[in-house]
Amino acid sequence: MIVAQIFAVIIFVGMFILIVLDKIERHYVTLGSGLLTLIVVFGICMRNGTAILNTLAFKDFFTRDFWYQVTESESSGINWATIIFIAGMMLMVEGMAKSGFFRWLCMKIAYLVKCKTVPIFITFTIMAAVLSMFIDSITVIMFLAAVTVELAQLLKFNPVPMILSEIFCANLGGSATMCGDPPNIIIGTSLGFSFFDFLSNTGLAAGISLIVSVIFLYFAFKKELVTKNGAKIDMSKFPAPTEAITNKKDFVISCIIFGCAVLLLVTHSTTHLTVATIGVFIGFVTLISSGKHALELIKKVDFKTLTFFIGLFIVVSGLEETEILDKIAMFIERISGGDIKIMLIIILWISALASAFVDNIPFAATMVPVVKNLAAASGTPISTLAWALAIGTDIGGSATPIGASANVVGTSVAAKNGYPISWGGYCKKLAPATVIVLIISTVYLFVRYI
Repeated sequence: MIVAQIFAVIIFVGMFILIVLDKIERHYVTLGSGLLTLIVVFGICMRNGTAILNTLAFKDFFTRDFWYQVTESESSGINWATIIFIAGMMLMVEGMAKSGFFRWLCMKIAYLVKCKTVPIFITFTIMAAVLSMFIDSITVIMFLAAVTVELAQLLKFNPVPMILSEIFCANLGGSATMCGDPPNIIIGTSLGFSFFDFLSNTGLAAGISLIVSVIFLYFAFKKELVTKNGAKIDMSKFPAPTEAITNKKDFVISCIIFGCAVLLLVTHSTTHLTVATIGVFIGFVTLISSGKHALELIKKVDFKTLTFFIGLFIVVSGLEETEILDKIAMFIERISGGDIKIMLIIILWISALASAFVDNIPFAATMVPVVKNLAAASGTPISTLAWALAIGTDIGGSATPIGASANVVGTSVAAKNGYPISWGGYCKKLAPATVIVLIISTVYLFVRYI
């Protein structure tokens, strides 16, 4: 077992290093690492075929709990429910984008506030948070940043402050719900939490933090949120929101599908439909409604991200099967002395610090079984530790330009349009905002759960 543990750790650390270096596409890194785990750790070192089968978890597809879950059941290995759900949501988002939904929404709000810079700043940052509660933050930032640049060129203001604020609030909004951020999907599906569980726990912390964050970001960027030379706004040159809608029928259908997705997610703890079932249903309805464009939507699905998840789950399963994660949990329990306050601080702040420099998705996937073991060893409610992990991984990623995928997308869109954002410029504003939210979250966790 010791040899297997050594190789499991080497493969995991090597995978993390390669992901951070970003020289090889990350899905190749995790798939390669996953294959090494199956062959070297499970095959050669452990000679355990059962561990391989448990990790691949194909049997899950043929169990009732995978599709309709009344009571919580343990799962290990590849979390196929997460992968299926994300794939279904990707199809839905692509359908919404194709109909012009996101562009229409941005333009509509800009018109409602009469294209004034400060109101646009406030509404766009809040909209980034709200949309990211239901839609992947990468997609939200991709469209918001593009529209922000277009508005900046029309209204003659610097889009960088607005894009940075949208990035921060998108990550914050994503922490509020189970489907808002990939780490939350992993935590929710692995530990059996519902959409409403997240909304009533991390959602409250996110709501409080959002109010403080918008105020902080406004004063941090106040001097930059002005039009050049006091230029007057000419609304006649501004594109009408209706011009963003490419097809009215598709637009209406995409809105209905989105509404159904939200309804199913909000009620899935009552209906007992799993996120896998919801993902299949949403994806299927989107494809059927797309007709001849269905193949086009399928091609736009980010299969690289899905395969990245598959490889990642296999590597983490290697740490779990070799009991490395048990040892980490016991170490945290030992240094905390069983004190729940210290455990919460360790999980929240270490998660945040790690997520600021490495992808928060693999970190969350690694920490979920650690949290399970830690809760069992210390007698602490697993939900309390789970909320600390979710908030830490989601919020910590905002501190640096590489902490979360939305950060990379937003800064890339800005740079592509002639507004490069340096590491210093990014961290100077958003690192303090991240620390403020983490302090608020720490107080929130202490007051509510201790």
